[in-house]
Amino acid sequence: MAIVKSKLLKQLSNNYPNFLKKDLEKFTDIILNEIKRTLKKGDRVELRGFGVFYTNIQRARISRNPKTGEKVNTPEKKTIHFKMSKDLFKKLNNEE
Repeated sequence: MAIVKSKLLKQLSNNYPNFLKKDLEKFTDIILNEIKRTLKKGDRVELRGFGVFYTNIQRARISRNPKTGEKVNTPEKKTIHFKMSKDLFKKLNNEE
């Protein structure tokens, strides 16, 4: 099951009852917006102990519509990739 922003905020407010919910929401918005802004610039985002987000440029190409078989021009676009840290990998696979 995926975690959505509202559940994350609820969990943060339960773990840190001294902070106001609106402050926690502002804090998470700032962090997520900084990650977006950095990736949009083409830089990588490294969160120690969690992983690295980085962008790749997918070249323009001629692809095919699978339903009709018609050729379609696909423009160049950026894609986001994530590589988890060794620490996170070990925790997920119960290796310590």
